[in-house]
Amino acid sequence: MKKIFANILSGRNDLSIRFTELIQLLRAMGFNERIKGSHHIFYRHDIEEILNLQPNGAQAKAYQVKQVRTVILKYRLEEPNV
Repeated sequence: MKKIFANILSGRNDLSIRFTELIQLLRAMGFNERIKGSHHIFYRHDIEEILNLQPNGAQAKAYQVKQVRTVILKYRLEEPNV
């Protein structure tokens, strides 16, 4: 988790983030997940934004990685201890 968390925060490799790793990170950070078709919808009671993610093959979409980074920084979320 440390590596993926650092990669997301760096903003240098948004196109190389694997979708499954992004989902695992959000789950480890306490987000709840609801799946509707190919949409993975993540929410948390103390976070105003809802993250709606879809895979792009095996990768996460770059703009969605940026949305996750924005939420992490806005709410000063900590790296999960997993």
